[in-house]
Order: sequence, then C-alpha cells, then structure tokens
Amino acid sequence: VQLQASGGGLVQTGGSLRLSCAASGRRFNNYAVGWFRQGPGKEREFLAAISWSGHETYYADSVKGRFTISRDNTKNAVWLQMNDLKVEDTAVYYCAAQIHLGSPEYDYWGQGTLVTVSS
Repeated sequence: VQLQASGGGLVQTGGSLRLSCAASGRRFNNYAVGWFRQGPGKEREFLAAISWSGHETYYADSVKGRFTISRDNTKNAVWLQMNDLKVEDTAVYYCAAQIHLGSPEYDYWGQGTLVTVSS
C-alpha cells in the first residue's frame, strides 16, 4: 500500500483545512488508517484513526471535537477535516495504514503535508 497525503497549506487561526490521504495498491480497504503530526521540535503525535469499514473512529483529546476523520473505500481515500485551527496545530501531517486497528505499529506511511496556522 502506498499513501500520499496532501491538502496542507497556510491558514489563519480559526480557519479550516481538509487533508487527503490517497492510497494505491491492493486491498486498501483492509487497512485501518491513522493521522499523525509532528510539530517543530516535537515528537510525532497521534491524532485520529479510522477502522477499515469506517465504523470505528478514535481521536486524541487534543483534537476531539475539532478534527473529523472519514474514508471512502471506493475512492481509496481517507480525509482529515480540521476546523477551528490553532497556532499549535502547525506541523507536518502524515497518514499511515495498519492491518490491525489499535496496534502500536503502522505498516505503511505516506509523506507528510505541511500545515501552517498563523495568528
């Protein structure tokens, strides 16, 4: 499975962005997908995950209520809708796929997309 994240950019505080994770390769719909980010000088942080079916979603407390993860297996795509963005949301955002939702390891990673939130 190959993953490619896109949709990052520059946005003002309080604004919104929608990140996309496009997948290629066979059997993408067998994989759970997660979104992560890494801010300047910070460790990588888990944000959200969605099961292969889309029926289960999980969020980090830091983004719960502001970010929404969704997927469409017919389009081999996963999205992260980000609302009410804050300066501290500035980071490189990554999507990743895993066979077993909740496993500590992810099997495939995409390249990151940069999100910059200005005050």
